[in-house]
Amino acid sequence: MTGAALPKSLTDTPALGRWVSLAEPGRVIIFTGKVELGQGITTALAQIAADELGVRLNQVTLAEVDTDCAPDEGFTAGSQSVEVSGTTLRLAAAQARAALKAAAAQHLCADPARLTCHDGAVWLDGVPSGLDYWALAADVDWHQPVTGTSVTLAIAHRLVGQSVPRADLAQKRIGGGYIHDIELPGMAHVRVLRQPFRLARLERVDTDWLARRHPKVRALAKADFLALIADDELAVHAAQAEADRFVRWHEVAGRWQPATSPAEMVVTSGADGPPEPCTSTIAVRYARPHIAHASVGPSCALAQYEAGRLTVWTHSQGIFALRTQIARCLGLEVAAVRVVHAHGAGCYGHNGADDAALDAAIVACEVPGRPVRVQWSREDEMSRGPLGAAMSAEISAGVDAAGRVAAWQMRVTSAPHAQRPGAGGHANLSSAEALDGAHLPRAVADLPEAAGGGASRNARAIYDFAQEVRVTIDTQSPVRTSSLRSLGAHLNVFAIESAMDELAALAGADPLAFRLRHLTDPRCRRVLIEATEMADWDGGQAIGGGVAKGLAVARYKGKGAWLAAVAEVVVEAEVRLSRLWLAVDAGLLINPEGARSQIEGGAIQAASWTLKEAVQVENGRIAAFGWSGYPIMRFSDVPEIETRFIEPPDAPPLGAGEAAQGPVAAAIGNALARALGARVRDLPLSRAQIMQALAGE
Repeated sequence: MTGAALPKSLTDTPALGRWVSLAEPGRVIIFTGKVELGQGITTALAQIAADELGVRLNQVTLAEVDTDCAPDEGFTAGSQSVEVSGTTLRLAAAQARAALKAAAAQHLCADPARLTCHDGAVWLDGVPSGLDYWALAADVDWHQPVTGTSVTLAIAHRLVGQSVPRADLAQKRIGGGYIHDIELPGMAHVRVLRQPFRLARLERVDTDWLARRHPKVRALAKADFLALIADDELAVHAAQAEADRFVRWHEVAGRWQPATSPAEMVVTSGADGPPEPCTSTIAVRYARPHIAHASVGPSCALAQYEAGRLTVWTHSQGIFALRTQIARCLGLEVAAVRVVHAHGAGCYGHNGADDAALDAAIVACEVPGRPVRVQWSREDEMSRGPLGAAMSAEISAGVDAAGRVAAWQMRVTSAPHAQRPGAGGHANLSSAEALDGAHLPRAVADLPEAAGGGASRNARAIYDFAQEVRVTIDTQSPVRTSSLRSLGAHLNVFAIESAMDELAALAGADPLAFRLRHLTDPRCRRVLIEATEMADWDGGQAIGGGVAKGLAVARYKGKGAWLAAVAEVVVEAEVRLSRLWLAVDAGLLINPEGARSQIEGGAIQAASWTLKEAVQVENGRIAAFGWSGYPIMRFSDVPEIETRFIEPPDAPPLGAGEAAQGPVAAAIGNALARALGARVRDLPLSRAQIMQALAGE
């Protein structure tokens, strides 16, 4: 691998010692900027490093991801952890092994080719030499840049490809291991009373009533930011429950100023030459509502401001960007802020973790020396954190006399998807806006295509026909939206694959045969054929009695994993997903069971979004709600899932964590259309939406 082809992580942080350390005898310390979000990444990265260094897995420790010592690898997002950070660690570990062997060769006056490494010990001609990595560490220049030229051991896997147990689960199984479990001496407990709508003004706080009713609790107000502080967590919880008794908010007319929208993006344009005449056409619109992250555990953060330095513990996906925005909001130097990652209870994008971190930082600076813990309520988590963006996709397409797609135009309109802290130079944090309305974003741009796209993600169909795709970002709504698992791919693939079924019907073709007719990508064809063979594909005919199968396929972001899905649904009083068959090509699997968990977890989540989930928005506002006001898939709704991985020889690992969202949604929608004999194009595929479709509304 040449320097020009190095992962961005290495071009940003080239020094070998920033990735590998032998400072602790008998241990290999590995540094990464990617954080554990429940995806098993710490285990997979340790497997890669252990293989390259020739050590046992229990000799490898991944260091705490901390802005004071970790390399900045941006956000843990986009299914890039194994693909990017894994490649980075493989190259760094290979160079460390080569440097250590070179140092041993000098000590032993031997050709490096005669040396091998076993569990950190160096052997000469198959016999232990008495040297090991830790004895040789002082002879290595750890400041040398990682060049990517050292030979890796990719063909000699010992641990890669093995389903070793996840390292992070042991403590979690016994009721610990999460940020919620951290206790610091003298810790204060905090609940933030959030603005009931964006840019609401704090009119009055009746501190006398609060003192009488909740004497252990005091209020901290700064502009429109209001926090309750006490030594007792139950006390602040009880006070928050009665907030409407002592807090009054009001609206200032005209305070909300919509951000300017960027120009329409042209994702791809049609091929040269006039299209073939269409014999049949469709003009259809697909849509999804806003969706909540709905994490199992509400967001939490801790912070302490001591001796002029602020330390924040958070389950954010991007601790470096968050550090910059915390410093900016509080008027601190970036070097005066340290952010440490701690495990959270579920994260699928930009949820409330970053907001909770700023909440804790604000309060910590007001009580110097004392650690504070901010815990969001369930209602805060569901209705006050960023939401997954509402979207629509209009497709005008047609088939010619030969039964091929001869025209395809797609128009996507979406709220912004990528408003993480620092995006567009803005804080994008609710408490930042409460401190000062100037932190409200005034110009919003979605992720560019080079970064995988936001609303445009997977808007280009994988098929071999001319297509024109345009994407418009709508920034007029005050509802705060940001990254949710797969971003625009969920709705875009749902729309594309639903339209492909509708066109197949016009052409009188089996949906499988119709897709293969337009598909030359061999790896995509293989997963599609594999999934349909697994499911005993019936040609798309309804089984009868309200039971039918549907299929769909996509390659995530056009460069990640390929996934084909076949869904079987049963239509009774509600739509029930009974079975899913998934065929996946994610390249080399570092930890097969970890990959399976990611794929199947994503499939279940996609099914929940597709069948049940929607946040109700009225006049740009969201009423506080909890689980009772948000339908979500239950354990009893989980279908039988069969997953099969295809591993082409010598293929590199590919991002897989978000590959299921779009194909599973579309497969369910296509199965429902066959079972009903009518197409439902607006998500979720609820009873109400079905009744509208059957009524022809």
